[in-house]
Amino acid sequence: MANLNVDSVKERTFDAIVIGSGISGGWAVKELTGNGLKTLVLERGRDVKHIKDYPTTNKFPWEFEHHGQLPSAVLEANPIAGRCYAFGEDSAHFFVKDKEHPYVQQKPFDWIRGYQVGGKSLLWARQTQRWSDFDFEGPARDGFAVDWPIRYKDLAPWYSYVEKFAGIAGNKDGIPELPDGEFLPGFPLNDVEQYFSDHVKKNYKNRHVISARCAHLSKPNQIHIDQGRTQCQNRDLCQRGCPFGGYFSSNASTIPWAQKSGNMTLRPFSVVQSIIYDEKKGKATGVRVVDTNTKETIEYYARVIFVNAAALNTNLVLLNSTSSRFPNGFGNDSGVLGKYVAFHNYSANISAEYDGFKDWTVDGRSPTSGYIPRFRNVYKQETDFLRGYAGGFSAYRYQQHKYDGVGAGLKEGLVKGELSPWYVGSHMMGETIPKESNHVSLDAKLKDDWGVPLLNMSIDYDDNDEKMRKDYIEQLTEMFTTAGFKNIRPQTDHRAPGLDIHEMGGARMGNDPKTSILNKWNQVHACKNVFVTDGACMTSTSCQNPSLTYMAITARAADYAVSEMKKGEI
Repeated sequence: MANLNVDSVKERTFDAIVIGSGISGGWAVKELTGNGLKTLVLERGRDVKHIKDYPTTNKFPWEFEHHGQLPSAVLEANPIAGRCYAFGEDSAHFFVKDKEHPYVQQKPFDWIRGYQVGGKSLLWARQTQRWSDFDFEGPARDGFAVDWPIRYKDLAPWYSYVEKFAGIAGNKDGIPELPDGEFLPGFPLNDVEQYFSDHVKKNYKNRHVISARCAHLSKPNQIHIDQGRTQCQNRDLCQRGCPFGGYFSSNASTIPWAQKSGNMTLRPFSVVQSIIYDEKKGKATGVRVVDTNTKETIEYYARVIFVNAAALNTNLVLLNSTSSRFPNGFGNDSGVLGKYVAFHNYSANISAEYDGFKDWTVDGRSPTSGYIPRFRNVYKQETDFLRGYAGGFSAYRYQQHKYDGVGAGLKEGLVKGELSPWYVGSHMMGETIPKESNHVSLDAKLKDDWGVPLLNMSIDYDDNDEKMRKDYIEQLTEMFTTAGFKNIRPQTDHRAPGLDIHEMGGARMGNDPKTSILNKWNQVHACKNVFVTDGACMTSTSCQNPSLTYMAITARAADYAVSEMKKGEI
């Protein structure tokens, strides 16, 4: 229970509280503390200090007990996390373990989480594509979801703002559906990737293959050096945590920057149970947390609260914050809280081989690869499905070694490798349509170790996803065929939703309080001193990666919140 000692209450009172320390939470605390607000950051997991807490970052392959592979017992104990591409012996310590944090699946959904300071910013794929008006106007034009209350022009200056600080590598490609940004030099495509790019440009109108924009310091500016970061070393060991700060993470960038302001208080091991609403004041006054170690319930107070717990956990916190004013969840006058959850469709890929460029190979590593921006239903509705998809694209070859024989013959086969053919591949990144039937709720019976109801999920694909998947396979097969690629192998897998790790929605933005939770400034319509700026706020999903948009939306909302506080409106 709350300690009513006056001094204790004073010690637990701040100007602002930020729930969550991942990509969006890190930006919220950076902006709020930078504007002089004493800010408490609540993180349910442990602390992870930049460099100090990256235990595997400099290990050689032979220094891992299982040579990078996880024992079958670990994989069997973590069937959900084990399906994530980055879950390995070098990075498993940054993933939530399935048994420790259960949830209810009415339909299969792979919920990948990272409970620690920095959250999944230590694990993300660092792809940073701006959204365009084709995305923000999509719902209004195509008739799905509700209209976004903002357009690209509202977010464009904030994209520039966060790109300069985070450091985004890319090229000025001049593609309207993928706006250019404030880029550091882009990473080059290799010869076969460039060959395919040239082929697509020559033979397809409005289709492109570009170097994927990514949050890596290809050539640091002074602002990055001031953060203590330096140039990306192209190690491709990012999931271990980067001691160089070569890629953007909360741990390397926004959190230590906020710490330097002297205005940040970080409290790890704090599971947020609910937001406290004062009905007499008509606003939120604080947050109720459970200490994960002591199980003690503690209340913290502030004038403004930013909810950045990551999309689905943000839904959980809001749904669990009930009161006489909000009996069905915080700010849920519309009844849409927890509904219209969406994700990305990554369930198809295609691979092939190429006989050309036999005299060339790759040298070193790259933190990114090729990217095929959306080309379907951009300027007109041309298919039998809504919206579109982007695609990754990469080409590589490697040294093949012979493992047969004995003695000198075996040794020679192991030492003298031969280059493989060029292999090429693409994976689908499709936009899914937010639907009321895709929803999350609180389980009526089951609770976690801290007394918080488990999240109950009912999320699935639909016919639009299937039609989009079929079209991706057809179009990429044709593009690969005309490029002269051989042994083309399209594949669709039966993965559950969630492995894209791009869950969005549930507390969507909108102009109408009757159909949305948040207004154009990410304020809860019914409670102006609570902001939601992580994936939960997204009205639709685009097919571009969402993290850069979370950053820009958060910086914009924090600037607005500070302005309103100075005017006494909050």
